[in-house]
Amino acid sequence: MRPGLTAKLFLAMLTVAVFTVLAMGVAARLSFDRGFLGYLAEQETERMQTGASSLATAYREHGSWDFLRNNPHAWLEAMRPGHFSGLPPPHAVDDQDQPGDPRERPPESSPPGQDDHPPPALPPMDAPSSISVLTGTDFRFALLDAQSRLLFGNSAAVTAMHSVKQAIVVNGRAVGWLVMLPLRDVTAAGDLRFERGQYRASWIIGVSALVLAALLAIWLARTLLTPVHRIAKATHALAEGNYTIRVEAIAHDDLGQLARDFNQLAVALEKNQRTRRQFVADISHELRTPLAIMRGELEALEDGVRRFDQEAIASLHAEVGMLSKLIDDLYQLSLADVGTMIYRKVELDLPKLLEGVADTFRERLRRADVDLQLNLPAIPVPVHADEGRLHQLFVNLFENSARYTDAGGVLRVSCRIMADSAVVDLMDSAPGVAEADLQRLFERFYRTESSRNRASGGAGLGLAISRAIVEAHHGKIDAHPSPLGGLWLTVRLPLENA
Repeated sequence: MRPGLTAKLFLAMLTVAVFTVLAMGVAARLSFDRGFLGYLAEQETERMQTGASSLATAYREHGSWDFLRNNPHAWLEAMRPGHFSGLPPPHAVDDQDQPGDPRERPPESSPPGQDDHPPPALPPMDAPSSISVLTGTDFRFALLDAQSRLLFGNSAAVTAMHSVKQAIVVNGRAVGWLVMLPLRDVTAAGDLRFERGQYRASWIIGVSALVLAALLAIWLARTLLTPVHRIAKATHALAEGNYTIRVEAIAHDDLGQLARDFNQLAVALEKNQRTRRQFVADISHELRTPLAIMRGELEALEDGVRRFDQEAIASLHAEVGMLSKLIDDLYQLSLADVGTMIYRKVELDLPKLLEGVADTFRERLRRADVDLQLNLPAIPVPVHADEGRLHQLFVNLFENSARYTDAGGVLRVSCRIMADSAVVDLMDSAPGVAEADLQRLFERFYRTESSRNRASGGAGLGLAISRAIVEAHHGKIDAHPSPLGGLWLTVRLPLENA
């Protein structure tokens, strides 16, 4: 079974934590080995040179090494840092003054009785284990005479493979050797415990960090991915057709914005579903009505109830015309929806176009007792548009007013220039449209509950087609209450030179 998003995020965060802990452990180890131990190595070299200089001064004062025999305090005093601070610095015993192997030099006479007394015993190596003791004279150093015989100090320093030797030179002659046990050997007991303690502490810290990182990764994975799981679950429901599903959007981050976008998508799909169902119902109704009338007329003619005369033919022709217009309007809307409505835009004079449409409706409006008032500018108003589509647009608007305006009313048409747009206003008289219905006038098949309904004719598609034409010309159409008591339609089209 493939791991989910939560498991992947948890493993990714845990892997990063593991590599981080390992990298910190390696870095700490390298820092300890190269930093701390390197620092001690530098200190031990300086300490050895200082000790050799101090012992050379002490030998010069006493004339031999007898002062050290059976006198550990003298050895400690001689090796104490700074005891002979007023004497020449360590460079007085530079390596260039050191002879080769002391066994190659002529033997030096030993003081009487030197071999009769063994060198004093030192404390055991596993005594104190602190760094200050590990680097002191108790364990680190041994003093040899000119014949490399042990006089005082740690005998292990003489036999150690990597011991460091420093000649003690007095008056140009090597009178002894100072041998220092390497730090790696002297710390074999005490520092081993210190090193193990450091490793143990590092492991405890590392494991604790990994446990904490695992807990934090689990919390973050659940916190971050819980909204994602909710959105994924809601998406599955939406894909199955449940458009009422919503996701709670609490956070104000990217996931919260994603939830809000999902809710907007669900709302749009729910609205589209309702619109589609309503559209199908409206289409069925609009097609059924003229077909029912035609079928009734034909049955009446067939049964002899109605005579086949000019009046019957005119009635059938009117219904066929209404059906044809409805089908043509639906076709126009389908073209607008898929963006395939053809536009051949040229420069044309808008007032001249309005004058031509007004002439077409002038006689019809006169018979309906509607006064047509034109207020058009004398100068040209150029627009870049498709002449046929604009003609269709204003025919629909004139048709809307001619069909719904009461007898004795007024239709006032004006054209003006505002900023970079040409504005056409069509105001008619009563009946008016309720304020709540104004923004829905451009919806398909929408008709108000007032006298502007199907009793006056029309399927409610003319204004929807008009809006599609205006928007295709990058314009805007709005509806407002008319000062004359009816409807005020405003069309804004960009000027040709805008």
